[in-house]
Parts: sequence; C-alpha cells; structure tokens
Amino acid sequence: MKRIGCFHAHYSNIEHIERALANYEVELVHFVDPGLDRMKKDEDFSAATVEQKVMDTLDWIAKSHVDAILITCTLFTAVFDPEIHRYNVPVICIDDPLFEDICGRGEAVVVAFTNPGTVEGSMNQLLSYARKQGKQLQAEPVLLENTFELIMSGRKSEYLAAVSAGLSQLVKEHPGKRVIAAQLSMVPAAALAEEQTGARIGNQLDSLAAHLEELLELAKPS
Repeated sequence: MKRIGCFHAHYSNIEHIERALANYEVELVHFVDPGLDRMKKDEDFSAATVEQKVMDTLDWIAKSHVDAILITCTLFTAVFDPEIHRYNVPVICIDDPLFEDICGRGEAVVVAFTNPGTVEGSMNQLLSYARKQGKQLQAEPVLLENTFELIMSGRKSEYLAAVSAGLSQLVKEHPGKRVIAAQLSMVPAAALAEEQTGARIGNQLDSLAAHLEELLELAKPS
C-alpha cells in the first residue's frame, strides 16, 4: 500500500482528497498548516517567508516515511519549483492534472479564485505550463472577493453558497468560455454551480485520481 503525505493549508481540504482516493489502496497522512494564510497581511510578510516555511514542511514530510507528497494548496504550489527543489519521493502539485486538462482542451478559460494570495502565482504556473507544452492559452483570472475568509473561519456553508453563486455568475458573464475553479476548497461549490447552470466547471479533483493512479501505480481493492 502506498503512503501519500498530503500538505494542506486548511483542514477542510482533507475530506476532498480522501473522497477522491477512496477507491484506492492508499494511506493518506495529512499535514495541515493554516498559518501562512493567516500571516499574509502582516507588515513583514514576504515571499521568502512563504518559501522558507513551505520548504521546511516539505523536508519534514519527505522524511516521514511517505512514498509521495501531494501539495493541495495553491499558495504552497506557487513556490515549489521541481527543477530547484528536489526530493527522493515524487512531489505532486494539486494543479498539475488541472493544468494538463486545460492545455489539452485548448479552450478559452476563466480561472476563478477565492484566495487573493494565490492568483498571481497560480496563473504564472499555468501560463508557464502552457508554454512548455507549446500551447497558446487564453486564460483570464477572476477573484471571487470576500469569500476566502469564510472558509478560513470555518463558515463552510456560507463559503459554499457564496462561491457557487460567484461561479454561476461567471458562467453567465462569459458565454463560450469554460469556467475553472482553481482551488481545492472550491470543488463542492463547482459541483453545485454545475447543477445550477448546466455548464461543466473544471476543478482540481476531476482528473487527480487518474493522474495519481498512473504516476504512483496505485492499486484498487480486488
């Protein structure tokens, strides 16, 4: 049985990953650190602070007898560079399967965020991924304002309602473009918005299980 160390910024992400991988013989070990999101408005907060904390935690997880590491927070994935930060186990960013899906379809997309701290880094990663794949990508970022503090304070039902409404509005405002929910915490809201609009809304869990199954050779119960 493979053991995956999951690095989250909030406890609410645990249930999403466990549900996505429920059909596999895998042990999930969860590491949660909401501190960086809570510190980001401090005067002395900087990109260097994020990078140091993320790399320290990844070092710790890599030493914790895991077969792979899954980073589920887009704030954390934005500072992880696989060409610079190397480990003896695979490190998978939650964005990887989503970026692959977006670039593979070649559609114009609207990429929705709730966390303002992840927009620039995630979009830079997406555009960089597209360039490496030789793809011309039309991608417009949109921040659903005043929503992220709801999930960070544990107000899940309010977050679900606000984000699903925001995603539904984006579908109406951008006909012909595919709306993408860019953060793991947005997955339930994306599903609700799909029901409300009938439009397919991309999210980070759509292809994660298949991606991990292929990469890590995960087994299913016989």
